[in-house]
Amino acid sequence: MREIVIIGGGAAGMFASLYASGPGNRVHVFEKNDRLGRKLFITGKGRCNLTNDCGQEQFLASVMSNGKFLYSAYAGFSNQDVVELFHALGVRTKVERGNRVFPQSDHSSDIIRALERRMKELNVRIHLKSTVAGLRVSEGKVTGVVLENGAVIPADAVLVATGGLSYPVTGSTGDGFFFAEEEGLKVTERSPSLVPMETEEEYITDMQGLSLRNVELCLRQKGKVLFREFGEMLFTHFGISGPLVLTASARVGKNLTKGPLQGEIDLKPALDAEQLDRRILRDFEANKNRQFKNVIGGLLPSKLIPPVLSLSAVSGDTPVHGIGKKDRQAFGHLLKAFPFTVTGLRGYDEAIITRGGVSVREIDPRTMEAKKVSGLYFAGEVLDVDALTGGFNLQIAWSTAHAAGIHMGSPGEK
Repeated sequence: MREIVIIGGGAAGMFASLYASGPGNRVHVFEKNDRLGRKLFITGKGRCNLTNDCGQEQFLASVMSNGKFLYSAYAGFSNQDVVELFHALGVRTKVERGNRVFPQSDHSSDIIRALERRMKELNVRIHLKSTVAGLRVSEGKVTGVVLENGAVIPADAVLVATGGLSYPVTGSTGDGFFFAEEEGLKVTERSPSLVPMETEEEYITDMQGLSLRNVELCLRQKGKVLFREFGEMLFTHFGISGPLVLTASARVGKNLTKGPLQGEIDLKPALDAEQLDRRILRDFEANKNRQFKNVIGGLLPSKLIPPVLSLSAVSGDTPVHGIGKKDRQAFGHLLKAFPFTVTGLRGYDEAIITRGGVSVREIDPRTMEAKKVSGLYFAGEVLDVDALTGGFNLQIAWSTAHAAGIHMGSPGEK
């Protein structure tokens, strides 16, 4: 009987156990928490955005680090395969905006229960409240794991599926990085990703709670445009968040090591400068004797009015009939390029994923096996592979876990 040990009962660990199980294999999943899938439970705000209904090209384009590494794993288990599997496990799905795939029930618990049910059907041994403290390796081959209580568990194959550093409250404390480094595998620099951003200006934090839709966010550094996209964002007590900002953090967050980013929000992206000026002029002509601060409410949410007034060359008490063309157009420019400064990223407590991890150069992309240690595998967020929001990161977990599980369960097929 071959003994297979999986460290981590999250998305990748649970998924891999389904494919490692089979005749002649006994699969053990060791999870430090009191239940499986703690991080999976909170993904997609508790709804579990389990994959993205897009083509391979778009999927790989949405991977921010080492996308080419995933060609083989994704080809072996694609987004369509994920959907078909969960349908077979009794979970119906639906596709929403941005091709995001969710369980029809909107409950991540349905995904966890389906996986756990299938694990039990396959006689996977689930060990909860069981922390793995280290690996046992002899002459370049894994021979088992050591638990925190000192117990040694023999193994013919070990999968490290411990996640990254994001949401440490769920048990993601970087154990897998330690295991890899202990065996001489390179682990790249790690940082939070898909994470809110901190800003410098007080007027940004004063707008805490304000959500903006249909705006364009632009981020520059030393005059060079690094990011420009359309969507939704949110002001917070520390800076900015929301879908646009999370995406920006994945694309350009690493640039913050070189200094702050200059940000601009186009509050009226559907109008060019001339169209916006005509709209402002129309509002001014309809309210000639009213004060500037009382007219611009037709163009802006109330929380945006104080900072816009503070940045405008025109006093809020000025009657609009006294505002000349130059100042009116400057106001229009402010609406097209509302400025702020990004100074940093929030920490792992608020990050959806971790950027960086076990170097993909150390891993066979077909099998997820470490090149230096026979029988040792890695899957999911512990690897130096990360993507944008939209179900792409869970797809990485499913695809890499499938590859690892298949090859752990059938080592002769490598």
